[in-house]
Amino acid sequence: MLENFETMELEVEKGISIKTRKAGSGPPLLLLHGYPQTHAMWHKIAPRLAEDFTVVLTDLRGYGDSSKPEGGPEHINYSKRVMARDQAEVMAKLGYREFRLVGHDRGGRVGHRLALDFPERVQKLAVLDIAPTYKMYTTTDKEFATAYYHWFFFIQPYDLPETLIGSNPEYFLRQIFGRWGANADVFDPAAMAEYLRCFSNPATVHASCEDYRASADIDLRHDEADMSKKVDCPLLALWGTKGLVGRKYDVLETWRERASQVVGGQALPSGHYLPEEAPEETYQALYQFLK
Repeated sequence: MLENFETMELEVEKGISIKTRKAGSGPPLLLLHGYPQTHAMWHKIAPRLAEDFTVVLTDLRGYGDSSKPEGGPEHINYSKRVMARDQAEVMAKLGYREFRLVGHDRGGRVGHRLALDFPERVQKLAVLDIAPTYKMYTTTDKEFATAYYHWFFFIQPYDLPETLIGSNPEYFLRQIFGRWGANADVFDPAAMAEYLRCFSNPATVHASCEDYRASADIDLRHDEADMSKKVDCPLLALWGTKGLVGRKYDVLETWRERASQVVGGQALPSGHYLPEEAPEETYQALYQFLK
């Protein structure tokens, strides 16, 4: 998969490296994956985007083949502020002072923080199938808690979720994709094998739980402190017609609360995993925005 992409490990701070892949030419474009995936989730659209952009794919801290440090006090090492700083450093090491950014799921939350903390660097931001974390936690109800039960399961104290997930990671992953995806058959077997390889590592399971623990802890405090700040760059929001985000939220209005230039958005015919379930529609929407 993604055989034309150069592979490298980039150190973003002492002892922390980020798995990075790059291909193409043109304006730099950073693609950030979601849970429980790796950069491989972009395999259906990244090669096409590389025809017009220099596409950079990474595994977020804690995921895939990137470093998996301990969470630290208040899970700070998996705060979106720290995870965003990783990605800004990756792009700086590649020589890209400014870049476009697309984030799905957890990657969208990292992208949101990156655009707030490094406004001079993010030229455009696209977020896929998310509403802002603070909004989702502060409007929690039965519908949300039922559909996004994992938000409340993963944040339980170590090592309850780690033990239960690690007892049968393949079963867990297939349940996740089956519940959130509109059609499990659309997932490429090679991509699924990659996700399972990475999630069979107990360190990945623990790090991903720390990611969610941070979101329910230190990330909320960072969001509260920055509530008066808005994303300044043009923002595009995409979501799946068969997912919760579009049913529960007025997605564009919700993002207008946190961004000054929401230039568009639409629902695509998919569940949660837009780039894999609706690759053509996702590519076209992103291309029109990013170009």
